Amino acid sequence: MWRDLLPVGRATTGGYRRYAWTDADAECRAWFREQAENRNLIYEEDRNGNQWAWTAPGADAIVIGSHLDSVPDGGAYDGPLGVVSSFAALDLLRERGADPARPLGIVNFADEEGARFNVACVGSRLSAGVLTPDQARALKDAEGVFLGDAMERAGFDPAGIGPDPQRLGRIGAFVELHVEQGRDLVHRDRAVGVASAIWPHGRWRFDFRGEANHAGTTRLEDRHDPMLTYANTVLAARKKAHVSGALATFGKVDARPGAANAIASEVRGWLDSRAADEPTLDELVAEIIRAATERGDRDGVDVQVTRESFTPVVEFEGSLRDRIAKQLGGAPILPTGAGHDAGILSARVPTAMLFVRNPTGVSHSPAESAEMVDCLTGVTALADVVTDLMSEDLG
Repeated sequence: MWRDLLPVGRATTGGYRRYAWTDADAECRAWFREQAENRNLIYEEDRNGNQWAWTAPGADAIVIGSHLDSVPDGGAYDGPLGVVSSFAALDLLRERGADPARPLGIVNFADEEGARFNVACVGSRLSAGVLTPDQARALKDAEGVFLGDAMERAGFDPAGIGPDPQRLGRIGAFVELHVEQGRDLVHRDRAVGVASAIWPHGRWRFDFRGEANHAGTTRLEDRHDPMLTYANTVLAARKKAHVSGALATFGKVDARPGAANAIASEVRGWLDSRAADEPTLDELVAEIIRAATERGDRDGVDVQVTRESFTPVVEFEGSLRDRIAKQLGGAPILPTGAGHDAGILSARVPTAMLFVRNPTGVSHSPAESAEMVDCLTGVTALADVVTDLMSEDLG
């Protein structure tokens, strides 16, 4: 499975560009369906583009899985490891002769990374009712293509997107396996860990509007340069995040008209910010916005800020988390600053996460990695967790 999936969406950088509703995404989706059909699973594609594979129809199912899309030039493991491991765990359960007491489902959530439309976890957010159909249809990519149009071009009807309580109501518990996005397990010398919580996090779009002019003839004192305001905001975000013990990242910027010999008329930057608690995050973002507007006033640049997505703190269900950690021989329990579909679903169904050791600690980069022995340990752990959860009530 791993060898078959590795070439899909591979860029010349060595990373991956598997953006939602593109050809690379279509190949990944075809791969998922093939894996489901090869195992005689019941294949479904829900109204929001999420893919499901079930051992049997029915309620109180145990569901495992993750996503297959990527950030620009992302690594091979973030998302795909969870999907590949889920199919492998099912294979292992069948080799053991397991007779599941309830249905088992495997899922590939659509557009988890939000790399194309700038909102993460679109598939799970729509299903959980966190993102409304109108909000989703208003999303558009850098080329001006709306989400609904992109879905339609990929052969999917966007007319029915929206909450999916009936399908989510079939889930008794959801467990997502994911490569660790840090080195905590390396330091603990453990191959597998269990998530305790996800930091609150969100994305904010900053629009800096100035005045286009000639780079060679416009005096510095006569300029209304939005790039200058943007650059100062980036530096302020770094400083204020450091002081508050939180995280703030401007990782994407778009300057218009984009000429090397012209002052920009508009600069658009996206802030990703995360903190251990919501008050800290709220205050941090407010301080960054204040810094941007104050500098904008000095530069003659208008600053507008739009919150594009937000996920509150997620405390994974304690009894389920502790049960899984015990089942895995006292696996370490780790917090994470990264968002996941499991975090979105946690408000609707009991959820948990497993992490597999990442030797580099690097994520969202081609340097992201995991040793095969640890991946196989993760598969075994996932199969053991499913077996345990199948054995009795989850209460």
